[in-house]
Amino acid sequence: MTTSNETTSNEQPLIELAAFEDLPAIVDIYNSTIAGRMVTADLEPITVESRHAWFEEHEPSRRPLWVMRKNGRVLAWISLQSFYGRPAYNATAEVSIYVDESLRGTGAGSRLLQKAVDESPALGVRTLLGFVFGHNAPSLGLLKKYGFESWGNLPRVAVLDGIERDLVILGLRLGE
Repeated sequence: MTTSNETTSNEQPLIELAAFEDLPAIVDIYNSTIAGRMVTADLEPITVESRHAWFEEHEPSRRPLWVMRKNGRVLAWISLQSFYGRPAYNATAEVSIYVDESLRGTGAGSRLLQKAVDESPALGVRTLLGFVFGHNAPSLGLLKKYGFESWGNLPRVAVLDGIERDLVILGLRLGE
């Protein structure tokens, strides 16, 4: 028997706003994707210190950074970032999702993306954008599952280990 203060292994992970103390786990999850050359254009691991300003840019009332947490451990995260940095684009945000290796393919990304889609109108976001490598079938499939459409293709704009890769731009208009 558990009390209300205990968690059991079959409970759903919680999705909540990230705290600064979560940054090392956020960076670890991000760095775990670099070697696969499918998710990020970074070629070398990043540091926690290099992400301080990035973390601070995630104002909860406009551009939140949410983590999926279970038993105190960060398992995945999703962020909304400003697009292009000009005021006319304030209603548009770029979405980024990163999931711990142990949870990839389990629906964690879907739960996080649903959270972003549900919360975006209250944040003043009417358009979500995803920038995904053309060879990243799991991420392309996830976004398309939620109604994102291909809005553009930038052919061979990235070079990963000597291989030129496309960048696909996907978009979702909310409330239409």
